[in-house]
Amino acid sequence: MRTEYTFLVAGFTLRISLPQGWDVEALLPSFRGFRCLEEAGEREQLLECTVYAATESAPGELPENLLDRTVSDMGYVSLYKYSGTEGYCITLSAEQEGRLHVMQADSSFFAVQVYLHENERLAGHALSSLLRIAYSQAVLCRGGISIHASAVFCENRAFLFMGSSGTGKSTHSALWMKYVPGTELLNDDNPTIRLVEGKAYAYGTPWSGKTSCYKPLCFPLGGMVRLKQAPVNRFYQQTEVEAFATILPGCSVIRQDVALRTCLYDTLVQLAEEVPVGVLECRPDEEAAVMCHRALSLPINEE
Repeated sequence: MRTEYTFLVAGFTLRISLPQGWDVEALLPSFRGFRCLEEAGEREQLLECTVYAATESAPGELPENLLDRTVSDMGYVSLYKYSGTEGYCITLSAEQEGRLHVMQADSSFFAVQVYLHENERLAGHALSSLLRIAYSQAVLCRGGISIHASAVFCENRAFLFMGSSGTGKSTHSALWMKYVPGTELLNDDNPTIRLVEGKAYAYGTPWSGKTSCYKPLCFPLGGMVRLKQAPVNRFYQQTEVEAFATILPGCSVIRQDVALRTCLYDTLVQLAEEVPVGVLECRPDEEAAVMCHRALSLPINEE
């Protein structure tokens, strides 16, 4: 017996099937605000995930074709490609040499199976992380991007701050909240961007890094900025070609997958044409936040 749950993230439905008796609130607390208690109606279904107890069901042998291996806030993650098929296998463990949680997915990441060691202390974190990986690939061919950024909203627009780890994305968001009236945090690690009828929107998601900010909200995207630490505050408006290169490093995509990569590039081209993009060399101070807000609030021809 199983229990089905539906969640609405960035306007897409995610259907998750758990063994009966598993506590979805305990496993996925950050998903609480995204849960659909009624039928999702006309919303576009993004993925279906069936979760199995790893002790009762086996995913089979791991593929030999290892594409990537990373260590991040999600844990130790390995990405495999099935030979002769278009599917993927992802393994995740909370610690090195730890027990593997396994996810299998088709090439579009629509049909997903997860084999979870549900009694482990970080089982919920593992399931959320695997769903984050599947979601980040599934949105690509639907005009969406899961991006590593901190996002705020004010004046009914969202603004995203990008940069490598330690650059100060969360700090810059905090400066906006302190010095730009009416600013609130939308997401502090993995917001979603979508193009809908040619317009760009930013969405809160259940994945927000170390900050508990899980808001099922959506705003028109007012601008995107790559932060660079510097002794003097300077803002540089990017051309469309520069904007493409500025946004790309923060986007989640399996770079060996030509189809997914092409979808991402198509979306980025449109995004670079639609949304103001800049580079901010900055200190962590009031002037940087005010300068950034002013630059993104001005029409481009006034820059």
